[in-house]
Amino acid sequence: CFVLAPLVFDGKLFEFVMLDRALIAFFCFCLASSAVYLLNDLVDIEKDRQHPRKRMRPLPSGQLSLSLAAGAAVLFSVVSVLWLGLIDLWAAAVVGVYLVQNLAYSFYLKNIVIIDVMTIAAGFVLRVVAGVLVVDVQNFSPWLYVCVTLLALFMGFGKRRHEIALLEEDAGSHRASLEHYNMPFLDQIIGFVTTSALVSYTLYSFEAETALAGGGKMLFTVPFVFYGIMRYFYLIHVRKLGGTPEDLLLQDKPFLVSILLWVAALIVVIYA
Repeated sequence: CFVLAPLVFDGKLFEFVMLDRALIAFFCFCLASSAVYLLNDLVDIEKDRQHPRKRMRPLPSGQLSLSLAAGAAVLFSVVSVLWLGLIDLWAAAVVGVYLVQNLAYSFYLKNIVIIDVMTIAAGFVLRVVAGVLVVDVQNFSPWLYVCVTLLALFMGFGKRRHEIALLEEDAGSHRASLEHYNMPFLDQIIGFVTTSALVSYTLYSFEAETALAGGGKMLFTVPFVFYGIMRYFYLIHVRKLGGTPEDLLLQDKPFLVSILLWVAALIVVIYA
């Protein structure tokens, strides 16, 4: 979805050529992400077998052979770079950087506190960079990168919070960096990141290039973002649901509805 963000915000969603290029970039990143997940599962297979949820995945559960997973990871990586290279060489280079970055993450960076989440966030920013390149964005705003970075950090630290809540005392044995996280710290940093994200998105809505694309009405989409963030805090602190932001999106209807309304508001503001 992050790959498609520049297409939507630049007002080119209904331009067939640009939509086609963006969808190719989207599918290429799907392949690259699949390769990354396979690699990470191969590296962590023994630890995942001790995880209450991850042990049900195809690799830890033995449903998928190691050789097949390794072969698929290599194939997906090569195809993602070559396919995207057919429409934009710079975007293909971005996919290559994404793959190398996640290779470093799987073997080393995921064990370093804070850097682990920042690396994950960088992967989402690279998706946006590729999207910007393939659709030739006209109304570009650097605030888009800021918003995506903060949203990705929010998702990453939310995932770490969920892992600690789920694994409790065994969290450190599953992932080395979890030994250096605790609930109070994560709650504070999630609060800081989400507040920054809301402010950044508001500024992005006011920013000149964005106002041009949305006819000066982007501000009307801010309440949906605000509600979504507040709903997330309500779910984890009051209802004690836990889970990553992605999980809660499927578990809680008001949270899901707020996201859908935000998307609908974007379409109306930018394209109506």
